[in-house]
Amino acid sequence: MESSEQNRCRSTVVETIEAPLPLVWSILRRFDKPQAYKRFVKSCTIRYEGDGDSGKGSVRDLTLVSGVPGDFSTERLDELDDESHVMMVSIIDGNHRLVNFRSRTTVVAMPEDEAEKTVVVESYVVDVPEGNSEEDTILFIDTIIRFNLVSLAELTKKKMRIIGQ
Repeated sequence: MESSEQNRCRSTVVETIEAPLPLVWSILRRFDKPQAYKRFVKSCTIRYEGDGDSGKGSVRDLTLVSGVPGDFSTERLDELDDESHVMMVSIIDGNHRLVNFRSRTTVVAMPEDEAEKTVVVESYVVDVPEGNSEEDTILFIDTIIRFNLVSLAELTKKKMRIIGQ
């Protein structure tokens, strides 16, 4: 279902996490375990294994927690680059209003003087749902992404305490 460019919106959310890049990436890259840090995801089932080990082309079915608009979402892993720390995901089905949603998440280490900090940049493009404004759509999605990234930061802090860093 392609749409014209004027009915689409895009945004970018940036979060600095006080943890080393390898730890942040090890959690974020797990296409099969988004519920580890995405609090709106109740469960995840891999429907199709792409390039093996939940690699490129994999498809997952997510069950969403109650109270969120929609019950399920189906997503495809379009890219997973462990060297560049880039992950691209598309929503391909679901009973929610995020149509033609594609996101790109990039993880970057801070300079040496701040070696224990990592910057996560998530940008996306999505159709503006009928009856919604571009501003409302961006506010809604940015809020969910920020919530997820703050949850990711909390999880990394917890893991760092466990491993004694």
